[in-house]
Amino acid sequence: MTFGSKGLVIACALAAAVTAAPARADNVVVKSVTNGDATISYRAQGKGPLILFIASTGRGTEEFDDLAKDLAERGYRVLRPEPRGIGASKGPMTGVTFHDFANDFAAVIRNEGGHAIVAGHAYGGWIARTLATDRPDLTRGVVLVAAGASKWPKELSDAITMINDPASTREQRLAGLRLAFFAKGNDPTAWLDGWHQDVTKSQRAAGKATKRADWWAAGKAPILDLQGGADPFRPAESRNELKSEFGDRVTVAVIDNASHALPAEKPAETAKAIADWADRLGK
Repeated sequence: MTFGSKGLVIACALAAAVTAAPARADNVVVKSVTNGDATISYRAQGKGPLILFIASTGRGTEEFDDLAKDLAERGYRVLRPEPRGIGASKGPMTGVTFHDFANDFAAVIRNEGGHAIVAGHAYGGWIARTLATDRPDLTRGVVLVAAGASKWPKELSDAITMINDPASTREQRLAGLRLAFFAKGNDPTAWLDGWHQDVTKSQRAAGKATKRADWWAAGKAPILDLQGGADPFRPAESRNELKSEFGDRVTVAVIDNASHALPAEKPAETAKAIADWADRLGK
């Protein structure tokens, strides 16, 4: 086929428009990367600076579709790796530490060709802080999404154990979700499923095998301490716990009517808070 000069100009313009079209925020690609004996599957979407999201205890990141789409629409490339034992992610589940899990996610960042803001939900914040400590070259900043205080009541940890137990009744699990994860008036039923008992056991054992001093400070990275206003793991008296210890490196933000399941309860508000803070770090 041949073009006249006018037709050639139009064809070239159309080709340039297609090439310049931005990646759709809801276009999710599933990729994988290896880290030694582990293979980590992850979802990637959007275009721009990297934000990697790490899920909470015993859970995966598929449930954060809305959060990831909002962040992608704000101009970020969002990475959601699954931990070992969930989906296609696999690797040794015993004899491991937080450092091994952090290396899994560091491999994802390297595979995407840059350094990232690492956002960890609840337990995921511990791994985010480990990654920032071990690999400052890959970490632009750390977002702690519903991070627990330095101490919390044992009944909250017991609730997580009970929710993970398939022998627990639906009513028991709903009561545990309302106690530990969801603020009054927020619907916890979506979290009746999606728990992986073997992953929870592995992650807890890894925590016991890792010194707190190895990860607590998150290296020297800037930190957004994003809290749920009704999170029992983070009562009001602990609001400035990290800021008091680490000073101006920490920014504290609180989202009302949210508990420990913050990114599931308030995905739009969580995404906005993360993106606003990330914007201030510069792209």
